[in-house]
Amino acid sequence: MRGTILIILAAVLWGTTGTAQALAPAGASPLAIGTLRLLVGGGALLMLAFHRGYFISLEGWLQPATVLAGVSVALYQLAFFAGVALTGVAVGTIVAIGSAPIFTGILGYVVRGEVLHRRWFIATGLAILGCVLLVLSGDNTMVVDPLGVLLTLGAGLSYALFALGNKTLVVQHPPDAAMAVSFSLGALLLLPTLLFVDTAWALTPNGLVVVLHLGLITTGLAYVFFGRGLQIVPIATAGTLSLAEPLTATLLGIFLLGERLTPLAFWGIATLFAGLVVLVMPQNRKFVLP
Repeated sequence: MRGTILIILAAVLWGTTGTAQALAPAGASPLAIGTLRLLVGGGALLMLAFHRGYFISLEGWLQPATVLAGVSVALYQLAFFAGVALTGVAVGTIVAIGSAPIFTGILGYVVRGEVLHRRWFIATGLAILGCVLLVLSGDNTMVVDPLGVLLTLGAGLSYALFALGNKTLVVQHPPDAAMAVSFSLGALLLLPTLLFVDTAWALTPNGLVVVLHLGLITTGLAYVFFGRGLQIVPIATAGTLSLAEPLTATLLGIFLLGERLTPLAFWGIATLFAGLVVLVMPQNRKFVLP
């Protein structure tokens, strides 16, 4: 339960990202927000790891898992924001977040040999159905662009690869250090993009609050929780539990931003919550893929 709670706490903090972006100053592009988020969050995690003496040597860090985690973080930002720009926020978000647990489950089974339990299939199906209902509950017309869908699927796969790489790292290193290295490497890869986007908004009081929240809370603190939870739970379970993110985002939209809760949105929230409940229930039987 400890690992489950940590993953859900991380997902809840991730769920505040959309609200923070909605409150950002005019001119704040998604790419700039994503890059600054990685820079601040990765820097904070790196300082924490150095303070705790986790980087005495480079031994154990120069491995494919480190590169996989760092590159995946950077690719997620690029694929997600580009996909959302083409196909819209609603469709892009559901495709990226909804596909992530499927990719994590498959990768966990194929690469790590993790057992996929029957309740994982049930919970993942319910959670994805809940996300779909939340998307369909909107009043705006949705635009489905094939390239946009492909890019957001790439974002879901990038998240799964990030989880896979960090699952290897947290076995060998403290989770705080693993997350620090992953996000710092991802931030370095995206750093050149700041030359092509407007960042003046980040120097305003409102912009600074948004950047610090996204960097320190939704990245730094959230991924400390996620890394420690990932030490305990399989990546398939972590992927499905992370679907608490759109649930949190929807509730914040209703109660903080004044968005209207339609009957379909209510059923989406209920279905998503049911999927999370199924996943944390005690397990008796296993379903192993042939």
